[in-house]
Formats: sequence, structure tokens, C-alpha cells
Amino acid sequence: MSVILDTIIVGGSPAGLSAALVLGRCLRNVVVCDAGHPRNEPARIFNGYLSRDGSSPREFLDVSRDQLRRYETVQVRQAFVTDVRRGADQFAAVLESGERLFARTLLIATGVVDELPEIENFPQFYGKSAHSCPYCDGWEVRGQPLAVIGETQGAADLAIELLLWSTNIALCTNAVAASYNEKAARTLQRVGVKIVTKRIARLEGKDGELEGVRFTDDTILFRKALFFSPGQFQRSSLAEKLGCDFCPEDGCIQCGEGTATCVPGVYAAGNCSTGVQLVIAAVAEGMQAAFAINNALLEADAASGALRHAAVGKT
Repeated sequence: MSVILDTIIVGGSPAGLSAALVLGRCLRNVVVCDAGHPRNEPARIFNGYLSRDGSSPREFLDVSRDQLRRYETVQVRQAFVTDVRRGADQFAAVLESGERLFARTLLIATGVVDELPEIENFPQFYGKSAHSCPYCDGWEVRGQPLAVIGETQGAADLAIELLLWSTNIALCTNAVAASYNEKAARTLQRVGVKIVTKRIARLEGKDGELEGVRFTDDTILFRKALFFSPGQFQRSSLAEKLGCDFCPEDGCIQCGEGTATCVPGVYAAGNCSTGVQLVIAAVAEGMQAAFAINNALLEADAASGALRHAAVGKT
């Protein structure tokens, strides 16, 4: 007979690992299924996390996983979840290997994927000198000549926002007609953001360090870093398969109180469910999800008369 876990966490993200930590301390039987490719994998460092400012994503994950090892009820597994099926009182997660895991609750912490601009060699600079978040990376390039790639309202707003970090900002629309509103157009002109409408041929630089943006007319705009406002999509289709609702404005999983989705027993935390895409915010959401999951399990056990002491190891 298969073991029924308390929770399956899909995604070994900061949100997922944070939830696993809290649930482990509640003596909950948890398996974290980690496919191994976090959104910030290309980044050299992440910032804005008190006590870990300037850490690398790999260092953070290694430390987090190491700290989970002392909790006997928590497993972190390198595994890709291909499907989740909801039964009357449990969930069945199907792994790529064909193995099935069963649990009373499910936490989706699979994150999102950024859509990179279709520019030659862009991935070589992504996470090193091509960024999407000025709160994460603006300080490191303060005072430098910066570019913003895009023609949308989000790109225009980003160019204006970057004036906090530099007075030398160029908005490169890549030969696409601007779709930002008149107010943004007037603001860009008033604050001195340079608008470049030529088509981009490629980025130039060495070892991920941007030196300039080369256009198809062979001119170059010398820049030390660039920012872009990416489109995003859910990394996993599991929430959609389970019938979760999504926010129409950004495609994030819609959650109510305590990170609960509209599907009973299903919770979501981290970038897949929020607009604040910072590691520290994801960790906080994971903790919030763990509290909600633990409380829901307590209520279910109390109602069924199954509430019991589940301590393992030392007492």
C-alpha cells in the first residue's frame, strides 16, 4: 500500500523549500519534487535579501537543501512531475519515471519562464548584464549608460524607473511601433530618455559583459547593461490541469487567503502566483503556504478524530 504524504511540493524553488522547512518543523511528511532549473539559474547573484544580499542562486539552493536534511519527514528529490490527478481525498503526482506519489495536499511552486527578446546572442548576456528587474540589479550598474529593450508600456515605465539609477537611459524599440501611451511618451521626452527605433542586429561584449547594442545599419549604441520587461508564462501546466483560476492581467495562479487556490487542497506560492518576483518574497510566500497547509490538515484531522502526536526521533 502506498504511503499517503501530508504534502507534495512541486518545485524546489525558494518558495517550495521554505514551505518544506516549516512543514518539516511541524512533523509533516513532505516530498519536494525539483526539476532542477530555477528561473534565476542564469544569474550570477541575487540581491535584496537581508543576510544573503549578493549570494549566488546555486549557493542559496545548496544551503537551503542542506538545512532541510535534519528533518526526517522531508525529502527533496530530483524529479519532474508530469501530471497530478485529484481524487476524493488525495492527490496522485505522476513522475517522469512513472512513479506515483500520493498526498493529502499539494503545493505548486513551479515559477514562471521569461520570454527573452528574439535578438542574436541575447541568452549569452541574460542574467549577467541583461536583466529584467532594476530592484535586483540596478544598484550594480548605477551611474552607467543603460539600455531598455522594448516598445510596450512596460518597457517605457521601466526606462523611466531606471532614472533612479542612471541619467543615461536609451529605450530601443527594435523597429517595432511603440505601444506605450501618450503620457509615457511625454514623460520620456521630458526626462531625457533617448528613443532609438532602429532594428537590433545583436548584442556585443565579452564573457556576458555588455559593451553595446549593434543595429542592422552597423551603428552601435555603447551601453554597460540593458533591461527588458519580459512576457512570462507558467513553467508548469499542472495548475491549469487541476482547474485553478488565473489572474487575467498577468497569468499568475489566483490565490485567496493563505495562498489557497480555488481547488480544495491545492496551494500556490512564489513567482507562479505573485507579481512581486523577489527571492525574499517567494520565501515569505512559501512560509505562508506552509502555515495554511498545516492548519488545513489540523482541521481535517480534528474533524475526523485522527489528530495525533506524530513526533519522530527525539521527544
